[in-house]
Amino acid sequence: MTDTAVYAAGAVCWRLVDGKVQILVIHRTVHGDVTIPKGKVDPGESLPETAVREIKEETGLTIRLGVPLGISNYNMPNGRDKIVHYWAAEVTPEAIMRSTFVPNGEVAALEWVTIKRARTYLSYPADVEILDAFAHLIDNEVTSTFALIVVRHAKATPPSSWHGPDATRPLTERGVKQAAALVGTLRAWRPKRIVTSSATRCVTTVVPLAAASGIDIKRTDLISQDAWEAGTADIRHVVGKRVRSRKNAVLCSHGPVLPDILREIALATGTTLGAYVTDAADLETGGFSVVHLSSDNPSSGIIAIETHAPRV
Repeated sequence: MTDTAVYAAGAVCWRLVDGKVQILVIHRTVHGDVTIPKGKVDPGESLPETAVREIKEETGLTIRLGVPLGISNYNMPNGRDKIVHYWAAEVTPEAIMRSTFVPNGEVAALEWVTIKRARTYLSYPADVEILDAFAHLIDNEVTSTFALIVVRHAKATPPSSWHGPDATRPLTERGVKQAAALVGTLRAWRPKRIVTSSATRCVTTVVPLAAASGIDIKRTDLISQDAWEAGTADIRHVVGKRVRSRKNAVLCSHGPVLPDILREIALATGTTLGAYVTDAADLETGGFSVVHLSSDNPSSGIIAIETHAPRV
């Protein structure tokens, strides 16, 4: 992020009604326009966190993020650039029933409309471009998705400074901060499972997320660096189970193991291997990549990968 640009995030919220896709647009009170819900980043907040928070504040809906849809970049009246990141977000019937929305000084009304209606209804061409990106998912029948979030453990004490077994190396002070900083961002995808290498530095990385989300941690040697180096790792088993479950999950492992994890996700979903898979595995400590897969047909391949650098 730059100091001069204004950053924001939002989502194309969608639902199925009688087998047809509807998207949510908002009628803004002050501006008198029709747009996709979005809002500015708060200090210390990541873009995924912003998208989820803004949807909640503007529509009363609790969402989890899906596939990234792109970025809008335009000039504001004051001359500053505004850069808006968007995701897709499927809205469940339960979320709609629990919505706390009431008309207010910012948003006058919510309206669910068809894609066709939205194209002529939205006030801004930039919104229509994001809508077209979402429509592309519909055309390819990969609208419903789940995510495998591959995390490299946070910064750990170097081997040269540690005299115990490598698997017991703890996080550094920076690593502890990185682990805490992951929580808000990873919760934007609302993972249902947390699977981690049994090494201390991996388990400690996901403990704050587990505590905040109430999810039990599944520790396994099958994606540990020790097992990988000894040739006893079974990454295919771990990845295959997560693909079959079709639930959002976090997989926390080590730098040398990550390329094999991403490779196995590609192979498990019939995805052609390419540099983008290698790039997604090239993470700094505390960084992660989100791999989006079709819920209806995981064998249709990887739909999108987004990579996030550590924030600390």
